Amino acid sequence: MPSNGEIIERSVNDFLKVQKRMLLAKEENATKTYEDLKEDYISLKVILTSMGVNLTDIDKIKE
Repeated sequence: MPSNGEIIERSVNDFLKVQKRMLLAKEENATKTYEDLKEDYISLKVILTSMGVNLTDIDKIKE
């Protein structure tokens, strides 16, 4: 079973990847892709927030 640190590290990496893809989708006006990624973004944000991770510096989307 992964430790909290491993879960946080994996979730932060996934969060950053999803944000990068969301920004690209927004730039390309790929609204369906953006909305699909937004579901992952929200899930990861909930997980990280519940684990006490401060997202202030890494959250570029702010939704």
